[in-house]
Order: sequence, then C-alpha cells, then structure tokens
Amino acid sequence: MNNTDNTSTKLLALNKPKGYVVTRSDERGRKTVYDLLPTWVFENEWMPIGRLDLESKGLLLFTQDGKVGNALTKPGNCNKIYEIWVRGHVTDEHILTAQKGVDSKYGLLKALKVEKIGSGGAKTKLRVQIDEGKNRHIRRLFGSLKDPKFGTPLKVLNLTRVSIGSFNLDLESGKWRYLSLEEEKNLLDKLSY
Repeated sequence: MNNTDNTSTKLLALNKPKGYVVTRSDERGRKTVYDLLPTWVFENEWMPIGRLDLESKGLLLFTQDGKVGNALTKPGNCNKIYEIWVRGHVTDEHILTAQKGVDSKYGLLKALKVEKIGSGGAKTKLRVQIDEGKNRHIRRLFGSLKDPKFGTPLKVLNLTRVSIGSFNLDLESGKWRYLSLEEEKNLLDKLSY
C-alpha cells in the first residue's frame, strides 16, 4: 500500500484479531501483530501505540514518532472506547462503581463512561470509555465486580477497541491502512505533547 499525498506519514492503523501479541518478537513463538503488517513496518521500527492483550482485538495504531506515541498514551490525554461482552448480569450499580473507580493492587481502575448496549442470556454488552490504559485495565475493573445473582466475579469474554480519540475503527479484522492527513490532524490537534 503506497503512501500518497493525502495520507499520514506518522500513523497507521491495524484491526488486531484475537490471538496476536503486541510485541516485536515473542519468546514463546506466538504470532505477533507484525505478522499482519508489511515487513517494512517492522524493519523501519514502527512501534505500537499502547497495547491490546492476546485475547483482545480491535484498533491499534503504530508510529515511528515517539512524541506522537507518548501523547496518545499519556493518561487523561486521549479517550479510548471499547465494546465488551461481560459474563454476568451488569447492573446500574456496577456501572456507577466502574465510573467511580475500584481500588486494586494496580492502582485505581475506572471508566469515564459505561453504557449498556445489549444483552443475551447471562451476558451483557457494554461500551466503555477510558482515558488511560493500565495493563488489562478493563478486564481487571469488571473482574473486581460480582454478579448479584451468583456472587461470582464478572468476566470480560470479548473486548474490542473501537476508537482512539477521534479515530474510529473502520477496517476488517487483520487489515491495516495509513490514516488520512485529516484523520491525523483531528486526532493529534487536541493533544498536549
């Protein structure tokens, strides 16, 4: 995919499928996100901005510019939205608790906003917005809450990042593309470096 005049030279997006680790190489021989990208992305040291764990999927941005990467991952600088399926009955109380924050050994875990967008059986679909990303933040946040019916911890079964700042995921799973200059400008203009 060639870079044309109206595309970013700083940012590219990938829709990461489940089963890929976000690292340059994996000592356990697992597939990495670089297996989905052209070899020049690895060779020219494009780095992922933030992480998604092995089981998570969705939007991942890459850059060669450390300042851009830092600005997009700095807590409070850039909102990220996830759609998740949770095993368990998520109540209004859970939503309030998640937005207030839960103390954990990893520090305070909280969501800016949680919306219930669907349910099926004993599962609930939520849209969750955060402005920082501690390791396994959303999984740990909901895992600290208990199902009111069964008393068991809620469990995130499926997690997909659908947006970072103003940029929304619009790619098929496993596909990548450059951001347009307009998308780059919209994403970076509001950030403090």
